[in-house]
Amino acid sequence: MNRTIVGTRESVSVDGLIVDMVSSTTSAVDPARPTRFIYHESENIVWGEYVGDTVIVGRFSGIRENDVVRLSYHHRQHNAGVTAGQAESIISREPGGLLRLTEFYLTPDGTEHVSVCRQVV
Repeated sequence: MNRTIVGTRESVSVDGLIVDMVSSTTSAVDPARPTRFIYHESENIVWGEYVGDTVIVGRFSGIRENDVVRLSYHHRQHNAGVTAGQAESIISREPGGLLRLTEFYLTPDGTEHVSVCRQVV
């Protein structure tokens, strides 16, 4: 899997960070109602919630080590399915100044995927 990161990798807290998904290799992202993630962090422990696009409700938790967030997630989809997994996100700052999370994860069939989320201001 290509692990190219756009921007400069940054070791910053994600506490209070709100990001919208802008692309995913798993499915098309609805730009009118993308999945929105809200991050919280205390002493490198990360947790949060997400909703939008195909997700009714989602939760995640994990840890941040420098510019990498490792987490587990669970969400309910509109098609009544439940998805669970683990992901690794790289924190970077885009040339325009916004934070970007590039997330790498496996789907249940073992296929590697990547999604990109951008800071909402």
